[in-house]
Amino acid sequence: MLRVVKGQDGKIFIDFSSKASGRGAYVCDRSDCITKLRKQHVLNKVFSCAVDEEVYSAIEEEYIGKKQN
Repeated sequence: MLRVVKGQDGKIFIDFSSKASGRGAYVCDRSDCITKLRKQHVLNKVFSCAVDEEVYSAIEEEYIGKKQN
């Protein structure tokens, strides 16, 4: 699972350490979850703000990177 965090400064990022402070959300690493995440803009709803497409792209890249290893 990947952890995505909205930090104190409002920046949204992938938390590789799973210890960053701020509001966090976990994303399962199945392809259907990753597709649904972007298609339905789930992080926008979870964090109650607009999430940049770069965040969704980073999550997809991380998912693809893990599957290729």
